[in-house]
Amino acid sequence: KKAVAALEKGAGQSFLQTPSAGKLRAYAMEKADLPDASREDLLSFLSDAGGSGYAPQSGEITGILKQLGDEMAAALEDAVKEEQAAQENYEELMAAKTKE
Repeated sequence: KKAVAALEKGAGQSFLQTPSAGKLRAYAMEKADLPDASREDLLSFLSDAGGSGYAPQSGEITGILKQLGDEMAAALEDAVKEEQAAQENYEELMAAKTKE
């Protein structure tokens, strides 16, 4: 969310110097489910801290970042649901065990 907000305000270069940019770079390299071309565009943008190299249109990068944000939000929602189901299952098992 911070990256998208920074790009939409035109402060992309200042975002690239934050720890959040490093976290986004690591996520894009290791975990993100992105097409190779999008991953390359995003990593090129994030690697260009000096502002002198490849710079795709900010709209393209903003779209990629929004896609990543949606993906991460969906993954978090799934993880929360799984955790809640596991906790309910645990509580049921403990209730059955204490009845014995």
